[in-house]
Amino acid sequence: MMNKEIMEEDILKPGERIDDLHRNNYKIIQNTNKFCFGMDAVLLSGFARVLQGERVLDLGTGTGIIPILLEAKTEGRHFTGLEIQEESADMARRSVALNKLEDKVDIVIGDIKEASSIFELASFDVVTSNPPYMNHNHGIVNPRESKAIARHEILCTLEDVIREAGKLLRPGGRFYLVHRPFRLVEIMNTLSTYKLEPKRMKLVYPYVDKEPNMVLLECIKGAKSMIKVEAPLIVYKEQGVYTDEIYEIYGY
Repeated sequence: MMNKEIMEEDILKPGERIDDLHRNNYKIIQNTNKFCFGMDAVLLSGFARVLQGERVLDLGTGTGIIPILLEAKTEGRHFTGLEIQEESADMARRSVALNKLEDKVDIVIGDIKEASSIFELASFDVVTSNPPYMNHNHGIVNPRESKAIARHEILCTLEDVIREAGKLLRPGGRFYLVHRPFRLVEIMNTLSTYKLEPKRMKLVYPYVDKEPNMVLLECIKGAKSMIKVEAPLIVYKEQGVYTDEIYEIYGY
């Protein structure tokens, strides 16, 4: 036990901590002064379907939460995270090493806008993304650059994410997106432009008497038009008490 604690301490940099992911005993390195993953990333990893032997790319992976959770939850063959912020990518790589996943998960530093020149076209079965939600019309930009980049469309736009996902997916491949419902019309129009057909949609409500604050989408490259709107997901029964489905997604 002492040796394990020393190893974990040695892998950390100032301001960082190690959090338990409640899956396969996996852990993740985070820095509360930068940007920590939220419920949206966890819900996306629970919503996404990855089949045995499939290759997965996460666009804007941050500290690697989605590839690590998908590796824990699915039988996918390989998982890649693309991240433009070097500090976040460094934390992601150390988390991969901490969990001994170097053979299954790669973290690549690069720009989402150039993803189709970084990776081979039509080379992934699944692409996921938890992109910045806010454009220049929405909200106050956080003064911390790392948090601003994660939350606002500073370095990439919704269209950049969808365009590159479409280029990197094989025909029939699946794109999974978590976003805000207030941009749903724009999301649907952009998906249609790049031949990604929405097939499943789930709205996420913080409480049963509140309006939805997240939308989860599964889209198939080149599919015909037809969408299934799934039963809504309620996050909390009451303050601080998750619903049973949330506990199942988390892995408790």
